[in-house]
Amino acid sequence: MKKELFKIFGPLICAFLLLGIFLGLPLFNRGKISKEKMREISYSQSTNIFKGRYVKNQAFSGKYVPFFGSSELSRLDALHPSILAEKYHRNYQPFLLGNAGSQSLAHFYSMQPVNSVLHGKKAVFIISPQWFVKDGTNDEAFSLYYSNLEGMNWILNSKDSRATRYAASRLLAMPTGSSDKLMEMALKKKEKGKPLGKPLRWYLEYRRNVLENEDHLFSMFKLNDRTQKVDRAMKKLPERYSVGKLDAVATKLGENATGNNPFDVSKKFWNKRLKGNYKKLKGKQADYDYTQSPEFADFQLVLQQFKDNNMDVMFIIPPVNRKWMEYTGLSQEMLDRFDKKIIYQLQSQGFNNICDMTNVREEPYFMQDTIHLGWRGWLAADIYISQFMASKFEAPHYKMNDMFYSKGWQNLSGRGIDDLK
Repeated sequence: MKKELFKIFGPLICAFLLLGIFLGLPLFNRGKISKEKMREISYSQSTNIFKGRYVKNQAFSGKYVPFFGSSELSRLDALHPSILAEKYHRNYQPFLLGNAGSQSLAHFYSMQPVNSVLHGKKAVFIISPQWFVKDGTNDEAFSLYYSNLEGMNWILNSKDSRATRYAASRLLAMPTGSSDKLMEMALKKKEKGKPLGKPLRWYLEYRRNVLENEDHLFSMFKLNDRTQKVDRAMKKLPERYSVGKLDAVATKLGENATGNNPFDVSKKFWNKRLKGNYKKLKGKQADYDYTQSPEFADFQLVLQQFKDNNMDVMFIIPPVNRKWMEYTGLSQEMLDRFDKKIIYQLQSQGFNNICDMTNVREEPYFMQDTIHLGWRGWLAADIYISQFMASKFEAPHYKMNDMFYSKGWQNLSGRGIDDLK
């Protein structure tokens, strides 16, 4: 009987053992990703790519520049910075990282597998005021953009600091932080500033090898191929770069895409998202507050990683659709305070490349919908981006302040923000 069972299950057991050994071996090399495939990936905003290593490692070793953000990156009209960079053959190409729900904590962990290739590089980071709500990042959204590959890279490479202890506590607060019990044990050690110990480190290194091999094998499955959309968009642009001509194109595209609603948002967005329920939203955002949030401390983790990687980063702060603000009652005073608080956090630590668009309130065709840039807004951002990318890289001098992890800073509001200097 035992022999019969072994004949049936023996090969299966052996196969699983061999697969475990194979995946646990050091990384094998699948070779270089083709130029065409990398182009497709750079526009795809794939969550597998976001939380992996294999593709990003190759992309950032070349001309691709990380563009960190969220849902605004998916607004691929003809004036999108990725499309303009490709059309006019610039010496860089944006690599879009993020989509709806990707916030500071997800971006911090997304860098962990590729910190070595990000060292000494430039990047663009789009800050959405809407991230900075009372409860901070959503657990489910974070889980979508997080992988244990990221977490294990961070655990194995991080050194004890206020940032490390805070990052460990934040991951432990997420459901994904306890998805692997030994990793959870390691996080608790990191949170308390204790060493991992050899057995735990050996386990994490083995699991990292397994996850990196899986990333090599499966990360490029089910990509969102948007290259045909990009090709169609490029045909709408003048052959030679001209801000005046591009602004005319942006204005025409904006005119054609809007006009059937009182908020000057795109017809597509209006018909799909607002037309049926906008009347219920009148005055509903009067109590929204983006000045008190754990997101400020999560954002500090991102800044710390940029500092550790010696990166030169441009930060873009987009505005909110003015007509939508007035209709929903979203407070301009509150937005101004958010703007002052986030800029203080940046500039007081030496992050001075800031494209602050929050005061652009009346420009037509600047916003594609209620909160996302489009057409003339993308063009305005691209002017700053292209100048930043064309400038010579100079080693930044950042002075980090752990105060920005504190509850006091997270909850600073009202007159406390007004008094910042």
